[in-house]
Amino acid sequence: MQTKFEQRDFGRVQSGFSLIEALVALVVLSVGMIGIASLYGQGLSASRTALYRTVAVNLAAEMADRIRANRLGRASYTGAGAVRPCGPGGATNCTPAQMAEYDVQLWRLLVQQQLPAGVGTVTFAAGTPPTYTIAVTWDDFGGATTYQMTPQIPIM
Repeated sequence: MQTKFEQRDFGRVQSGFSLIEALVALVVLSVGMIGIASLYGQGLSASRTALYRTVAVNLAAEMADRIRANRLGRASYTGAGAVRPCGPGGATNCTPAQMAEYDVQLWRLLVQQQLPAGVGTVTFAAGTPPTYTIAVTWDDFGGATTYQMTPQIPIM
């Protein structure tokens, strides 16, 4: 014959979590949170890259518009640029070449201000129609990135 004490121990069911189960759950949760943090960081990186690329596209398009507005400047857009009183409020009438140098100077300053380690270059190839290569280079994750466009702008 069994005593009451033996019957209770034999029919008793375990309830609740053990310490090992709680630690395993904590590890699984931690790995998941690290994964979410990694995805969030990659999302931030991708959005920054997209922002820089958008800025570069807009800057290259702006230079193409400057060239279209001053078609006679032609090869003067390939130089380093120069500070000239050609802009609004300037007291001097500028030649198309001087205006091109002024445009390049302003544009390169914009590239430097709006992109990390930004550099803007313009090359000119005479032909029918003349072809310009506008390149914007900046530092991004993984090294230097370049956006390049090649508009053909006739003299008219």
